[in-house]
Amino acid sequence: MKNEVINSVAIIGGTGPQGKGLALRLALSGVSVVLGSRDPAKAEETAKELVALLATKDCQADITGLSMEDATKAAGELVILSVPYSGHDATLAALAPLLTDKVLVDIVVPLAPGNPKAVEMPEAGSVTESAQALLGESIPVVGALHNVSAITLNDLSRAINCDILVCGNDLIAKKKVMALIEKMGTKAYNAGLADSARCIEAITPILIRLNISKEVPFSHAGIRICPPDEH
Repeated sequence: MKNEVINSVAIIGGTGPQGKGLALRLALSGVSVVLGSRDPAKAEETAKELVALLATKDCQADITGLSMEDATKAAGELVILSVPYSGHDATLAALAPLLTDKVLVDIVVPLAPGNPKAVEMPEAGSVTESAQALLGESIPVVGALHNVSAITLNDLSRAINCDILVCGNDLIAKKKVMALIEKMGTKAYNAGLADSARCIEAITPILIRLNISKEVPFSHAGIRICPPDEH
């Protein structure tokens, strides 16, 4: 795996809220984005909508839409998986033969069915670990972007109000993902090996609980890694 700058990515599940928000943020930073969907026509239409939206912000975005398989093939090196947890394993199984020499960025959180304020972790311990086990060690899996809300990503009038915790067993792959994330104007931190995803993924339902609480005077909050105050 070379250590070049990543200038193009595929987002599988790119027609969903999280995928569209990431596509907007990445395209705005100059990254070429391919949206992958089970419905390539929907991916193509979504891509056109996002390009038109960014044109109103004087950004000539490079966003295209393809099938999941073709988007994975078209990815430079990073493939972001942004699908509902219920379809996670089946999607990966279908794409696994196409992920050779690529890095999978898994942003999926195992929210409990019918209860987004809880998680149901897979047997492997986390979705990130489950993906790594499914793909094998020859395809690096990096867990990232679990704790930033789709609404925040899609609101281009505001900066991303969340630091990003990144985990995985391949350090070079993690550094590539961290560099890509920081293109979007936020900070990424190396949070350790893949098993750190057990903690990171579990933060999301806590944030959801806080963000819908009537006792909290804001919504769409993120997390920050705060340095000590200067004295």
